Amino acid sequence: MEDELIIGNKKITNRLFIGTGKFPDDSLIPDVIKKSGAQVVTVAVRRVDFGKTKEDMTNYIPDNCILMPNTSGARNADEAVRIARLARAMGAGNWIKIEVISDNKYLLPDNIETIKATEVLAKEGFVVLPYVSPDLMVAKRLRDVGAAAVMPLGAPIGTNRGLKTKELVQIMIDEIDLPIIVDAGIGRPHEACEAMEMGASAVLVNTAIATAGDPVFMAEAFSNAVKAGRMAYISGIGAVKKYAEASSPLTGFLNL
Repeated sequence: MEDELIIGNKKITNRLFIGTGKFPDDSLIPDVIKKSGAQVVTVAVRRVDFGKTKEDMTNYIPDNCILMPNTSGARNADEAVRIARLARAMGAGNWIKIEVISDNKYLLPDNIETIKATEVLAKEGFVVLPYVSPDLMVAKRLRDVGAAAVMPLGAPIGTNRGLKTKELVQIMIDEIDLPIIVDAGIGRPHEACEAMEMGASAVLVNTAIATAGDPVFMAEAFSNAVKAGRMAYISGIGAVKKYAEASSPLTGFLNL
């Protein structure tokens, strides 16, 4: 069965998105992408050396991947917009993941500044994927100003704590007619599977793969988990019931 995710006129068949930070050695990234089958890869613009004066980490990203630069390091909307424009001017394409973070302890995104940046960049033709704390009203505002998808966090970034925001993310999935991509906090493959079973359009994983004992093998595990979760969602998961219900009829067997 054909099951494509369309974002910015791009067809995406693998719903595991990959981040590129924290790897012990960037040379692992090609094998991680190959084993996971990921088509969308995000990279912090500040890590890209467009001038080629030193090793450029984008050299590790295959040409057939969709490069999604992110605005990591931006503390307000103006800085995020500036970083996005710089990335496009340097040839990184028009996909952009908006990250606006001014909180240094929990690294939680600033939803208000993110909405401002999304509105500006969507009007300039960017395919904007904003990273936010899960909030239905914020998601509606992002949709209204032109976001291509919304990326709620599962837990604070880099924590591997799992899908702590499950109920709020579910509300967004149920109520917003945009792809909902769970980003940040997912630490284990079964948590990615759970997000997909809930109806998330995709998940983005970085730390859990990059800090694993075997990042390449873990990338494959996450890819399989995402596929399983998506298959379960499409199949239609059975209802949860309070009381027991026999799998076969309980009548008639005493007459044998």
